[in-house]
Amino acid sequence: MSEIIELARRARVASYALAEASRATKDAALHAMAAALRANTDAIVAANAKDVAAARDAGTPESTVDRLALDPSRVDSMAAGLEQLAGLTDPIGEVVRGYTLPNGLELRQVRVPFGVVGIIYEARPNVTADAAGICLKSGNAVLLRGSSSAAASNEAIIAVLRDAAESAGLPADVVQGVPTDRAAVKELMQARGLVDVLIPRGGAGLIQTVVSESSVPVIETGVGNCHVYIDAEADLDLGLEILLNSKTQRPSVCNAAESLLVHASVADEFLARALPALAEAGVTVHGDPKVVAISNNQPTPDAGAADDRPSAGGAAAVEGAGAGAAVGSVVEATDEDFGAEYNSLDLSAAVVESLEDAVQHIRRYSSGHTDAIITRSQAAARRFTTAVDSAAVVVNASTRFTDGGEFGFGAEIGISTQKLHARGPMGLPEMTSTKYVVTGEGQIRT
Repeated sequence: MSEIIELARRARVASYALAEASRATKDAALHAMAAALRANTDAIVAANAKDVAAARDAGTPESTVDRLALDPSRVDSMAAGLEQLAGLTDPIGEVVRGYTLPNGLELRQVRVPFGVVGIIYEARPNVTADAAGICLKSGNAVLLRGSSSAAASNEAIIAVLRDAAESAGLPADVVQGVPTDRAAVKELMQARGLVDVLIPRGGAGLIQTVVSESSVPVIETGVGNCHVYIDAEADLDLGLEILLNSKTQRPSVCNAAESLLVHASVADEFLARALPALAEAGVTVHGDPKVVAISNNQPTPDAGAADDRPSAGGAAAVEGAGAGAAVGSVVEATDEDFGAEYNSLDLSAAVVESLEDAVQHIRRYSSGHTDAIITRSQAAARRFTTAVDSAAVVVNASTRFTDGGEFGFGAEIGISTQKLHARGPMGLPEMTSTKYVVTGEGQIRT
């Protein structure tokens, strides 16, 4: 029996006990995990230092190293996240719908765990604790396959979580780590019948590999080529504030804006203000010919002001996007730029002749994550929200709000960009399936 099959079998056995555990038991385990993370902070940070040193030796961009790094404050945040989960409503047993049939049968559709969830993710070791906690609260045993770049960190965190779960009366195997070698991952993706669902979290390449090579059902998450469209009837002050927040508040995440569209009737006025503001924030704009032409009338930004910012075309950028561009400059866009999820201080930009042109551009290039319109026109807002088919469509607000915590879910496993089972931020209810409980008094079918 291979190691992966053995891990999956153990997870399956553990999932039976977890499915029957009370909320009190699960919440006690979450509190025990939080306390254990804090108690073992020094060991976790020391293990993480090995991963960070190896990443720097390999020439990893600092923006990626920052996502990898842990310190006592970040470990404490991981623990606080588990405590927050303990305070959330348990979705298991919730009645989705229920009624009595004409023949007297009582029918209830109730939430139940998936069973065994495999999560394949990149870089950030905080995901290890988040994913373990969300799966435990929703009654699922979890197989965690982090990236090799965070192997030491993840090993230390998983060991702490397993011991804590066991101390609270649950099987340690409700949380298990999976080897990071390719053969093991491939076997995990083929473990249909032992693993109920796989959830990839990471870049487009990782997600596409899992989707195309898995026989286990997959919930696709997270690639975010998010758009901000400045409509002809936009409040331009509001639009500029929202654009800057969407792009620069945290550029490395999937709900950061990656593309700007501006209606031609306001393009000169808006871009005359937006381009210098973006340059000051260190953003490299990859513009269509109209954007480049408008930029030619703007003063040259001081590139030195952005020396300490993430460089253009970061680690997750599409190959070739941002290559050779000075930070804070405006460069001519390629077709690949408009489809890029940069995860850096880069932004594609185009001038469109109408709202319909904006919709067509988004339909062509959007990843279906989050797209926003800035407008004072209710008709334009209605048309945009109807025509744009993304997991979240935003009117007059930042794309950065597409997040489980911001939506009030308390926690999320990722942002689903598919249309089956779950779409958008995946909170605890989205980590469940349902079953029907039928109660009768001797009814037989005739």
